[in-house]
Formats: sequence, structure tokens, C-alpha cells
Amino acid sequence: MPILNRIADFHAEMTAWRQDFHAHPETAFEEVRTSGIVAAKLRAFGVDEVVTGIARTGVVGVIRGQGAGPSIGLRADMDALPILEQTGLPYASRTPGKMHACGHDGHTAMLLGAAKYLAETRNFDGTVYLIFQPAEEAGGGGNLMVQEGLFDRFPVERVFGMHNWPGAPEGSFWWREGPVMAATAQIEVVIEGKGAHGAMPHQGNDPVVIAAQLVTALQSVVARNVEPVEAGVITIGHIQGGDTWNVIPQSVTLRGTARWFKPEVGDLLEEKFLALATGIPAAFGATAKAVFDRGYPATVNEPESTRLTLAAAEAVAGAAKVTEMPKPTMGGEDFAFMLNARPGSYIMLGAGRGPQDPQVHHPKYDFNDAVLPVGASYWATLAEQLLPRRG
Repeated sequence: MPILNRIADFHAEMTAWRQDFHAHPETAFEEVRTSGIVAAKLRAFGVDEVVTGIARTGVVGVIRGQGAGPSIGLRADMDALPILEQTGLPYASRTPGKMHACGHDGHTAMLLGAAKYLAETRNFDGTVYLIFQPAEEAGGGGNLMVQEGLFDRFPVERVFGMHNWPGAPEGSFWWREGPVMAATAQIEVVIEGKGAHGAMPHQGNDPVVIAAQLVTALQSVVARNVEPVEAGVITIGHIQGGDTWNVIPQSVTLRGTARWFKPEVGDLLEEKFLALATGIPAAFGATAKAVFDRGYPATVNEPESTRLTLAAAEAVAGAAKVTEMPKPTMGGEDFAFMLNARPGSYIMLGAGRGPQDPQVHHPKYDFNDAVLPVGASYWATLAEQLLPRRG
């Protein structure tokens, strides 16, 4: 069964929704307009219940089938990124410094398309919970939804997520059992040295030199402490210190990220990072404050749930276009919190971009509207397959 004909009928409608969301991006926990439109459309579709205000701006729609049965959750994220858009598109962001650079506008539109179809046809027994989540990019909205009792109020047996994936062929699906995305931490070091004239370094204690030593030393954490067959990353992406060319600053700040899959690797990265971040400055006679702030856990797909997603993906795209993801990605995803609370799986929908095209989190990235009916059909097919009619 390819793209559902009924969903193909409102491809243009989904495109209009998606481009409207794109033109009006809202970042973490600010998705007031977006969630308002989502709630209004769900009510217009005839969804049985629409619950708002979960994790501030989250929305859950409830669609009951024709008979009693199990329940599943389908999740889409709604938030944008704090990026200045450079696409030049007619529907480009109207809010300077914010844009949908990760495709969450498309994710929201696809789940709305599935909602319209499922509320209209109800060709299933049981309950489908449509979870529109805020603040995936930075605020941990998925975690907050779980903490606020998402699965107590909406008792799903399995929960599923999907992300557009540039680099995979348009309309294809990539799947993977086990870890699919990494655990994350934000790291920071503030080194306090002693400021001085740039021409008289002997009168100070240069935190810039100490920072340079630390950045180099941190590259040994993974290379010489993590078993080579495992994965880990420590990256320093921000260094700030000093204001002019001839002054040794008093302090330097370093910020970056750490990533891993296995919990024991994360523990090792934290231990080694803190030891180096405080020990190297101390060896130079300086002081340092170091923070290893854990964010999202690893996104781990439960095997049985993943096998269930394959049947739906193959029904929509054909078996030849459903392939195993060659390796997990070190990107983070707060759908991990939902997968820690319920079994489920996270699948990638091919967006068809080439390696030279703008990728996600790029100021010129734009979701590919051609895959909207593919994603919506996947959601609808997954619901109908997992909640079959028995009457």
C-alpha cells in the first residue's frame, strides 16, 4: 500500500500548514501560536479530545477507534531554532533570529495530516494519542511532558517518533534497533588567571595559554580513555577571553558539548573532563570552575517496536526504500525521555537532500514538502496496523 489516497488529496493543504509554521517560527516553550493552530485544527478535524497546556505549550489530541483496544502515541515536535534564516523563500521566517532549520514545521504538519485522516476514517480499534511536543531543541520539552504525567493521563502502550533526514533518498525510511541518537551534556570551564599587559606576560598568569593547553588535552579523553569500538565526543565550540590585542585577560571561558551512547562512557567522559578542566589550570597556578551538565539521554529504540515500524514503512514506501541506518548519529533528541518511559521507536524519513545541500540546523535549510504525504501516511498506516479492526 503506497501513500494513502485520502492523505494525498490534502497534500496541498499540508503544504500550506507547513509553510505557515515556517513563516512564524517559535522557539522553546514559546510555541503559543503554533500550539494554538494545532489545537484548533484538531478540534476542526473532529478529534475526540484536545488537551492543551502540557509542558506549557504542548498539545495532545485523542482519537478513539470504532472499538476497544490498545493505545499508542505518535509524537511530533513543534519548536524552531534561534537561527537567522537565509533561504530567501517567500515563506521565510518573519521573526528575525528564529527559523525552522530542523524541519519541525514539517513534523507538525505531517502529524496533523495523519490526525485529519484518522479522525475521518477511524479504521482501527483502540486509541491514538497525538503528542505535539514543545522545546525539543533546547528546553527538554519531552522530559517535562513525562514529568507532568503525560503517560499517566494518556496511557500509551508504545510511543513512536519520526524525524526528516536529509541525505537519505526522498520518501525512504531509515530504521535502527538500539541506540539511534546520543546522550548529551553541555560543558563549561571558566579559568581564572591573572591579567597583565600583553608585553609583560611574566607579571600575569595567562588564561589563554592555559585554555589552549586544556583544549588540546581534552582531545585525549576519547582517544586514550574510551575503548576504540565505543563512541564518545568532547568538543569545545566556544572560547571567550579578552577585549583587545595587547592585554592578557583575567579569565577565559570555554563551552562545548559531550556525546555518548553507553552510560558508562558518559560517566568516564565526565570524570576525565572534570579532572583535566580543574587539574591543568591548577598545574599552571590558576583556578577553574568546571561544569558537566547532562542533558538528554541516548535515544534507544526498543527492538519489537522497531520491527512494528518496519511493516508500516514498507507498506508506504516499499521494502526497497526501507533500509537499516548504517550507524547511529551523535545528535541528541529528547524523545529519549519518552522512550525511557515507554517502549517505542524513532524512525528517519528521507528528505532527499544531497551532501552539498544545506543540512538541518543550517540557515538555508528547508523541509522538503514532497515528503509530507509520505510521513502522514506512515503515521496513519502505523496506527491502523498496530490497532487493527476486529469487528
